[in-house]
Amino acid sequence: MRPWRVNHPWTIAALILPLGLDTLALSAGLGAAGLRGSERLRVGLTFSAFEAVMPLIGFLVGRGVGSALGSVGNDVAAIVLAGLGVYMLWPGGADDDEKIVLLERARGLAILGLGLSISMDELAIGFGSGLLRLPLIVLVVAIGLQAFIVTQIGMRIGARLGGEGREWAERVAGVLLIAAAMLIFAS
Repeated sequence: MRPWRVNHPWTIAALILPLGLDTLALSAGLGAAGLRGSERLRVGLTFSAFEAVMPLIGFLVGRGVGSALGSVGNDVAAIVLAGLGVYMLWPGGADDDEKIVLLERARGLAILGLGLSISMDELAIGFGSGLLRLPLIVLVVAIGLQAFIVTQIGMRIGARLGGEGREWAERVAGVLLIAAAMLIFAS
């Protein structure tokens, strides 16, 4: 068996899976609210745009910091990802119900502020990815695609998933981020 490598494509997958679960949890809440088809498309595109742009910003900052830190950049990335995982596990770490209500009604400039608030974990993932020197284009495209696909799935199954299912998805995402951080730290 080959050892885990930080620059391996599985690293990107290990970072994107928790983001997908977090997006699923939030979009399932929107689905439970009963959004129409055109609203689902608007929300899906909004999620995709913010979840693709925020890691780009984080990546650029992380890449600069990673260059300055040198060989300890991977350790700092692991700490950032573990911290994000712990935050996702922390009770009341993010009030998704409030964000769901706001997303249902948001239009125009209001959607910008809300988009920023729902994509802060992508900013942290981008920062960690920059520290790890992962390929930027692959990362941004993969995050944007997963955000759109998972948002559409989440909104369609939202009524069936319920609040407990959303909380479960967020907790699994937190555990996966901590596991990815441990693998990065171990490598």
